[in-house]
Amino acid sequence: MKNSLSSKLLWISLVVVTACIAGSGQTSAPLLQDIKVYSATPGPVATATPLVRKTGAATPSAAPVVVPPTISSVRTMFPALAEVAIPGYSGIIVETLDGRTVIESNPGFMFNPASNVKTGTSYSVLKAFGPEFRFATNVYTDGALDQATGNLIGNIYVSGKDPIFGYEHAVAIAHELNRAGVKTISGNLFVTDNFAMNYSGSSLKSAQELLATLNASTRSANATRNWLTYLQNSGKFGTVIGMPSVAFAGTVYVQGIPSNLHHIFTHESAPLREIVKATMCYSNNFLSERLGDMLGGPYGVAQFVRLNAGIPANEYSLASSSGLGYNRVTPNAMMKLLRAFRIELARHKMTFADVMPVAGVDRGTLENRFDNDFAPGSLVGKTGTLGNTDAGVSSLTGEINTNRGKLLFVIFNQRGNVSRFRSFQNYFVSVIQGQFGGPVSLGYQPTSLDVRLARSRVTYPSHKSRRGE
Repeated sequence: MKNSLSSKLLWISLVVVTACIAGSGQTSAPLLQDIKVYSATPGPVATATPLVRKTGAATPSAAPVVVPPTISSVRTMFPALAEVAIPGYSGIIVETLDGRTVIESNPGFMFNPASNVKTGTSYSVLKAFGPEFRFATNVYTDGALDQATGNLIGNIYVSGKDPIFGYEHAVAIAHELNRAGVKTISGNLFVTDNFAMNYSGSSLKSAQELLATLNASTRSANATRNWLTYLQNSGKFGTVIGMPSVAFAGTVYVQGIPSNLHHIFTHESAPLREIVKATMCYSNNFLSERLGDMLGGPYGVAQFVRLNAGIPANEYSLASSSGLGYNRVTPNAMMKLLRAFRIELARHKMTFADVMPVAGVDRGTLENRFDNDFAPGSLVGKTGTLGNTDAGVSSLTGEINTNRGKLLFVIFNQRGNVSRFRSFQNYFVSVIQGQFGGPVSLGYQPTSLDVRLARSRVTYPSHKSRRGE
């Protein structure tokens, strides 16, 4: 009996030793380690119907169905990363630029990316229209100018859907009308129903604000300050004599533009790349929704992203173009989007820093994050926050720089405290950078967003002259 037991133990030992020797001989084995993590939070969310809706509604047609808790797998080349406790229901991917996985957890699960939806919207419009695209606001008239009095006998028509159009641009239109000899207008101001001013969703309110801003006597103090700031930021301070002003005898209406009008001039926005930078830095929902409308809304954006970034339909679905509501994206899909975006920017000799906030450097959502010690300027990316939707959401994606090169990362945190999620993200990114020799600045030299957005101009139809750049 004793001899039998000894034989069995010897046999088991030989099997173990043989397995170890065989394992040690696999020199091509991956560095990643599979580490099972038992999560106390619920698993992925399943839905009874697709979340993508052509109408762009902010909520899904069916309530989420919670799947019971599951075992998720963390794969990493650094054991130290596996020891970091990941809060909430989370998905993470960090990769080198050549595609090696640094760490991943729940890469195929669906998450609410919150405002990281703006990354897909920005990628889509830049790829579809190009970084130098400008929004046109056309100014027409059906009247004739009395040169002696400066009175335009007729009406003024304004057509355009520039999402960044504000006080300073309205005063710029008054200035250009003054340059054309127009001081007063006997008729009315007509504005199309897609016109927006100062981020207003009401075309009528925008039209009324435009009418008031064109006239110096009814112009608000805020509008005047914006105009003077614009002159400073555009380098035109001292070149405009007096305060531009155009007075209307009539009132304002919102309607379509007749076909038999005289086109006076066009006010063109700053290039799209600058508008996208502002949208991403401040995570502006209005701008992102308007940019998404250029592609047909959230349904169009989702289709465009899936097609051009090679993402399966079941891994990327949007209910909004800004990140509001119940959107669903996998970390795998987000990583593919980041790579596609990076390639598209490179085609135009641009980087993420040209269209996203650089942490600790740019104003906006990343202004006070990753700004201590040697970290400022080492991360560029997009934040996402929803305080109540999906029981609390915080996301952070983008690119980080280290002593051993750049890494792309996706962090989706869901079902928990947003402040806790952000603290985790700050710590986790620093730990990752530590595994690669520490953070290194991207060498980004910031340009004020006000200066970027002041790069508007005016063009005339009769010849190719441009003013304003």
